[in-house]
This record gives sequence, C-alpha cells and structure tokens, in this order.
Amino acid sequence: MTKKFNVTADCKAHMHYMVDITEKLIEIKKMVDTGCYFTINRARQYGKTTILHNLGKFLKNEYIVVSLDFQMLGNAKFKNENIFSLTFAKFLLRELKKNKFSNTEELQVILSQLSKEIKEQSSNFELTELFFYLSDICETSNKPVVLMIDEVDSATNNQVFLDFLAQLRAYYINRDIQSTFQSVILAGVYDVKNLKRKIRPEEEHKVNSPWNIAADFTLDMSFSEKQIETMLIQYEEDYHTGMCTKEIAKLLYDYTSGYPFLVSRLCKLMDEVILGKDEFDTRKKVWTKVGFLEAVKLILTEKNTLFESLEGKLIQYPTLKQTIYAILFGGQTIVYNVFDEAINMAIMFGFIKKEEGLVQIANRIFEILLYNYFLTSIEAQTTSIFKVATNEKSQFIQNGYLDMEIVLKKFVEHFNSIYGNSKEVFNEEEGRRRFLLYLRPIINGVGNYYIEPQTRDAKRMDIVVDYRGEQFVIELKIWHGDAYHTRGEKQLSDYLDYFYLNKGYMLSYNFNQKKEIGVKKIQLGHKILIEAVV
Repeated sequence: MTKKFNVTADCKAHMHYMVDITEKLIEIKKMVDTGCYFTINRARQYGKTTILHNLGKFLKNEYIVVSLDFQMLGNAKFKNENIFSLTFAKFLLRELKKNKFSNTEELQVILSQLSKEIKEQSSNFELTELFFYLSDICETSNKPVVLMIDEVDSATNNQVFLDFLAQLRAYYINRDIQSTFQSVILAGVYDVKNLKRKIRPEEEHKVNSPWNIAADFTLDMSFSEKQIETMLIQYEEDYHTGMCTKEIAKLLYDYTSGYPFLVSRLCKLMDEVILGKDEFDTRKKVWTKVGFLEAVKLILTEKNTLFESLEGKLIQYPTLKQTIYAILFGGQTIVYNVFDEAINMAIMFGFIKKEEGLVQIANRIFEILLYNYFLTSIEAQTTSIFKVATNEKSQFIQNGYLDMEIVLKKFVEHFNSIYGNSKEVFNEEEGRRRFLLYLRPIINGVGNYYIEPQTRDAKRMDIVVDYRGEQFVIELKIWHGDAYHTRGEKQLSDYLDYFYLNKGYMLSYNFNQKKEIGVKKIQLGHKILIEAVV
C-alpha cells in the first residue's frame, strides 16, 4: 500500500508517513507507571488521537488499556445517568474483549453480571452501580487497568458528565482503600482544570470540583526538526527525490514551530497538489525550498477548520484581537498574565504561545495568516496607500519576479503624494502598518512575508519577503539620529549574512525638516543596501 501524508483522524504507521513519537510515548508511560490522572489537552489537530492510539499499543504488555471516544457515544447518551452508565458499560465490555487478556474466574463472573445488566437495560443501573463494577474489574484483573477517553470535552455541558468526572475523582482520591484504574487519561482541547469554561454559568454551582486533582501534562507535543526529518526520511526511502531532508525539515519547523497539522498539511500539499504543476513536474523539483514556499502560499489561501477557529476567537475575544495587533505591528512585548482569560484561551487553542514569560504568535504560518487578516480587511482596503498599490501592481513585477527596488521607489513617491503635506508625526507601529498595507496587494497571491522575531522591537523590525523562491530583507525604522542609523546599517548587513544575501533594503521614516527624501544605494563592504527615506 502506498503511504500518504495524513491530516484527518489519527495517523497509522502502515498507511501514513508520520514522525517517530517513541520518545513522547516513553514520557507519557512514566506518568502512567506512577498512577497519574491527567489530561492531554492541546489545540485542534495537534495529534492527540494519534498519541492515544499509539499509547494503547505501547502499554498493552503491562496494562489492560480501556480506550473510549466520547464523540462515539453521542450527546443523547448523556441524557441521564441510566442511559450514560449502560452505554459506558457496553463500550467498556467491548474494549475489554479487544484486549484478549487471560482473566480470572472471579472476573469472568463480574463481566457476565455486567453483560446481563446491559442486555436487560436495567433501569436501576446508574453511576454508582457502574463504578462498583469498575472497581471490581480493576481489583480482579490480572493486570492494572488504564482508562483513556478521547474527545472528553465533546459533551461537557451537562450534569451527567460532571457527575461522572466527580466519581472518577472520588475513586482516584480513595485508591488506597478501594480498587480503581492505575491511571486515567482524558484527551481534548480543554484541560480538566479548564472544563469549567464550557459549563453554562447557571450550572456551575452544581460542580463537585472534578478538575482539582489532574496532574500537569507538560510534554511538548509539537514536532522538533529531528522528528520531522524522520518522516521525510521515510518518504525519501520510497521516492528517492534527492531532497536534503535536514533542509526541508528545518523549513517546515521554521514556519510551523512543529504544529502537527501544519507540518503534515504542507507535506501533503507538496506531494499531492504541487507535484505535476508546470514548474514542478518531478518530485525532485517539488521537494526544494521553492516547492516548499509554493506549499506555504497554498495553505495560506485555503479554508480549513483550524484557520476558521482562529478567526472565530478573534471575533469572540476583542481584547485578544487587540493584543495580537499590538504584537504584529507595534513590536510590543506582551508579558504573560495568568489572570487574562483571553490570553489563556488563545494559548490553550494553540494560537499564541508563552516563552520565557512573554506572549508571542505560535508560529510563522499563523503570523502570516494574521497579517493577511488585518491587512486585507474592508477597512484596510479603503486606505489610499493600499488602493494605489493595487492599481499599479503590474509595474513592480519584472519578468514574473518582484523588483523590490522599484517597490521602495514607488512607495516613497506615493507616500509623499498622499501624506507629504501632513503634519502628523506617527510612531513605528503606524509606519510599519502603512508600508505593509502598500506591500500586501503587490505580492498577494504569489508571495508572503513575515517578521523576523529576533528583530521585533519598538525601534526596529525586519520584514522577510518570499516571492517565487527569492527572499528580500527590509528593515523598517523611525529615524533616531545618525549614530542609531549607522548601527542599523551594520545590523542589517550582519543579518543579510544569515540569509546568504548580498543585497538588503531599508525604509526609514524621517520627520526632520531638512530630510532628503528618496532612494539611494549604499555600499557596505561586499553588500549593497538600498535605502529609502520618507
């Protein structure tokens, strides 16, 4: 069977190209061995189900693994305790049979009694009776029993679910005096400690604190460059494209920060969509930096549930939208605040991340997506600087390639024409916004840009533009005197070395009355700097 890159449901090693997650499974098993109750809570399409399915196989020699999916139960099964308890018991029996373990005679009797309860649809069979059976099963089993529930937050907005969690909590707390599961693993977007967010306010008073015993689950479920390369090596062994697996793995990591869905989606686009296009008629041409950047362009123009969820959170949480805008355009450093609900929700949903106590956009793909969101809104498109770039877009492209020097020359001309007589002295944030508004329609549909994080601050910001395989580095800054300007030139020259480029660009906003408006070339050693001043 020919393997494919997979972005739906769980990944199966015999069907799909997938990273080696053995190290992650070993770390989770340590928590199981010590009897932890915890939630694998990560954002949408972050590999939770794949982890659970593979964890079940990884544990089967030492444990009996009961693996359930609450989505399969359906909301109707949570209607009352009796229906839920009988349904849970039915799924439990099915899972125990799948384990094919050699059970004791005593356990056979218990399972037979439970089967009878299910068959007769006993009206008295509720959570209390269900947990009596669960405790007896755990006590008489020849191996410790591990309970894993996927999509645990799919039916959290009802009392039956909360009562079930409360019972789990009670048995876990009293595990020294009554038998229960060796470990309980709940998987979903919401942490057990955050499930309260999904409960209607009028029901919150009913809750018996089932989330205050969950152990912290700190395992990094994103893919590292090394892990991404293990997947590419599998592909290379099948197709012999000649790709540099280290280079492509690094590109994938640089743009996704290892977000599993984004990694697999980009690979899938390269393998199934880009392959066969005019410029990419062979796999050798696809699995290059140029092919990768083509995949980036495609993913940013498609609609998927992940991107729609991101947009939904911006609408739902205006303060989150304001914070993200400040990070993108203002170069602001946002300190993480544990009491900021919008920030905590965005971290939980995977849209931003916390690093060394600061908040930043989770990955480059999300960042580009968010820039596009803010810069192609109806409001943005009505600005004069956006409209003039849209109307004169063709002159910036020479033989299919972007001429950045012409972009800067025309920006100076148009900026002076639109804002030249204005007495307004704006800050770095507005200066960046106006140039990006100008650049967006020029490269739209063909290229993308992102902000290099090492240079994101209140005084300086480097934009990296990708256009048909070429890269351009542009430093944006407000004029702060000759000494600062000279340092900026040196910084940009050093930064070009990182990209192996000999030409760089600088856009300076100068509010001095005697400023010299225009574009000039500056020789910096063996490098050329194109500087524009407005």
